[in-house]
Amino acid sequence: MIDKKSYLEETDIIDYSNNAIEKLAKELSKDCNSDEEIAKKCFLYVRDEIHHSGDYKDNITTLKASEVLKYKTGWCFAKSHLLAALLRANNIPTALCYQRLSCDEYKDNSFCLHGLNAVYLKDYGWYKIDARGNKEGVDAQFTPGIEKLAFKLQENEYALKVYYSRPLDVVVKALSSNKSYKEMINNIPDIKEGF
Repeated sequence: MIDKKSYLEETDIIDYSNNAIEKLAKELSKDCNSDEEIAKKCFLYVRDEIHHSGDYKDNITTLKASEVLKYKTGWCFAKSHLLAALLRANNIPTALCYQRLSCDEYKDNSFCLHGLNAVYLKDYGWYKIDARGNKEGVDAQFTPGIEKLAFKLQENEYALKVYYSRPLDVVVKALSSNKSYKEMINNIPDIKEGF
């Protein structure tokens, strides 16, 4: 049995009482008959309707779920904050998860964190989902029972083993202090396992 309380809490960043988030969460859950259906609709919305700031080179950095929804853009971490808010608003336990990936796309020979979610579905338990946004070479899907994340882990890459109820401090700091696309790509957050 999981402690659902911490994975349902509202925070300053996962601000699901925001009017726009509440309205969207209700709209996405309309006519759904299960948590799984709601989770899929929320996932597809964040994956497909919210820009990945890095892919689009959007010159704004969002942090709070309400900011991501307002500006329709966010780095993977911020998109995971919005997805957590939409799901928690629908009373579906949702965690924040991280992978440590090679970040050659942004900086040579470096590593960075990648943010995604895990959702608790009654028929499957914890199920990881990745709403960062698809592009060539990235095909994240919602197929409970089979994880289809944005990135397949390569040598020297790994998933952090903890399912977090709140964003990591290093992620919050990066999204709070780096306002432009250029600032973010030069300061993508990273940590080592066992930090």
